[in-house]
Amino acid sequence: MWNRSIAQLAVLAGFVSIFAAPPLSAGDGDSWTMPRTSDGQPDLQGVWANNNATPLERPEQLAGKAALSEQELAKLKKRAGELFNDDSGDAAFGDSVFSAALGDAETFTSSDAQTGNYNQFWVVEREFSDNRTSLVIDPPDGRIPEMTPAGQAKRAEQSAHRARLPHRPEDRSLGERCITFGVPRLGAGYNSYYQIFQTPDSVAILSEMIHDVRIIPLDGRPHLDKRLQQWHGDSRGRWEGDTLVVETRNYSPKSSFRGSSEKLQLVERFTRVGPKTLEYEVAVEDPTTWTGPWTAMIPLKKSADAIYEYACHEGNYSMESMLAGARRLEASSGDGSGDRSGDNN
Repeated sequence: MWNRSIAQLAVLAGFVSIFAAPPLSAGDGDSWTMPRTSDGQPDLQGVWANNNATPLERPEQLAGKAALSEQELAKLKKRAGELFNDDSGDAAFGDSVFSAALGDAETFTSSDAQTGNYNQFWVVEREFSDNRTSLVIDPPDGRIPEMTPAGQAKRAEQSAHRARLPHRPEDRSLGERCITFGVPRLGAGYNSYYQIFQTPDSVAILSEMIHDVRIIPLDGRPHLDKRLQQWHGDSRGRWEGDTLVVETRNYSPKSSFRGSSEKLQLVERFTRVGPKTLEYEVAVEDPTTWTGPWTAMIPLKKSADAIYEYACHEGNYSMESMLAGARRLEASSGDGSGDRSGDNN
C-alpha cells in the first residue's frame, strides 16, 4: 500500500521518479555529463543514501588533522570490518562506528545499558570512502561552535526531561511518537535514504525515516509570514547554476535540531558531482543556540534500492508499552517520579 501511495503521489504531483537505477560503477568518471530534466535543470532525481562512516564532528584525537591518508582510511575500514563482522553483535549507530574503529577495543558494546540495541544484522554496512575526519567543513577545526548559555540551558532541560518517566505520550520525543525526525537530518546508516522528485517549479524530497515529504517551491514565491511556524520550517528553493539552493526558516518552537530554537535558519545546497554522487551541504545558523554558524557536507550516494514503508510503531503499540512500563516503575519505586502532568511539551 505504501509503495502504491507514493507512486500515486508522484503521478498526481507531476513528478517523474526513478525507483531503480542501473548498477553503480566504481567511481565518478571524468567523462560523465550532467543529466538534465526536460526543462534543462540538473536531474537530481532518484534514491540517494547516506551510509557514510565519517563523523559529524572531528574526534579530539584527530584535532588538527582534516583528512586521513589512504593507508589510515584503509586501516579504519579493516578495523570496522573486524568489529562488526558478526551479525549477532550489538549494532553501532551514528558516529560510534567511526569512533569504535578509531579506538582499540576488542569488541563493540552498545551504550544503551538498559535495553541494548539491535544486533548488527539489522544495520546497513557503513562506508569508509571519505578521507575527511569530519562532515563539518566550517569552522575549519571540524567542530560545531560552542552553545550559547540559552542553548546550554535548553539542552540541559531536554536531558532532564528525557531522564524522567513519561506520564503521557507527549512526554516522549517527536521521533518516538512517529511525528518527525526533523529537518535537517544528518544521521547515517539508519533509514538514511532519500528520494528526490522534480518538476519545473517544485522539488519534493522524500525521507525514508517516517516517510516525511518536503515539497519545496522553486517559483520565487516569498516565505510564509514568520508567525506561521512548521515542524520542518518553511522552505524556498532556487537554482544557482547547477546547484539547487534551499533556504528554510519559520521553525516551530517544538521542533529541535540538536537543541536548536525557532530562530534556526538553514541554507542547503544540492550539487550533483558525478553519476553516483550528490553533495549535500547544509549551513546552519541559530544565534540563540550556537555562538557561530556552521556548515556540514555529506556526499550522498546513488542507490538502486527502492524506499519501502517505514512503519515506525504501527498502531502505537510501542507507546502503550512504554507508558505501561513507566507506571510499573513508578509503582515499584513509590516516589511518583513519573508524574509530569505539569509539563507542557
